[in-house]
Amino acid sequence: MISNAGRTRMKVCCISSFEEAQMAVACGADAVGLVSKMPSGPGVISDSLIYEIAQIISPPVATFLLTSEEKADSIADHLVHSGANTVQIVSHVDPSEHERLRKKLPRGLKVVQVVHVEDEYAVELAQDYAPYVDALLLDSGNPSENELGGTGRIHDWTHSKAIVESAAAPVFLAGGLTPENVGEAVKTVGPFAVDVCSGVRTNGKLDPEKLAAFYQALSVA
Repeated sequence: MISNAGRTRMKVCCISSFEEAQMAVACGADAVGLVSKMPSGPGVISDSLIYEIAQIISPPVATFLLTSEEKADSIADHLVHSGANTVQIVSHVDPSEHERLRKKLPRGLKVVQVVHVEDEYAVELAQDYAPYVDALLLDSGNPSENELGGTGRIHDWTHSKAIVESAAAPVFLAGGLTPENVGEAVKTVGPFAVDVCSGVRTNGKLDPEKLAAFYQALSVA
């Protein structure tokens, strides 16, 4: 299980190159997100590039494979062949798939389930997933429209706070975070970690000044 002690961690998502990966790590990222094939959203790169980037990231920085696979066999196969050490499942899969997934994954690989916070039902959904995963990640997608992340939208943080307080798993907070609002987000929600993509980019490229400002704001939150 991921520890929930200490400072608020930072995951930088939508990494698209070796240079972005190195920049994120140099700026204090505890994890980087590598986006595989998705029905929508930014940052998609090839599985071969995901593997190559994952090889240059050394512990303790975690490498997250974002997968849209929904069945345990396919999720496990995708993660193992990606070279990443954590899988971020972006769809609302049946919790029974998590039970099967645990039996298939090699020891040491971690599972993070995304919960798209559309309304109060997200709290119940998070509680259902929590016993089976290493962490939850709260995002602002709309699964019914095949929108599975990378929206740049903020969701209702009161629901996120309720999940932090009630779900027995560490929580990553995503969705519309920027250097200007990450401090408020941390104080309101109290997550284990925050996850940022568009909020630290300019014209789609990782912006070192925005990333440094984001990390600074997070550090004093």
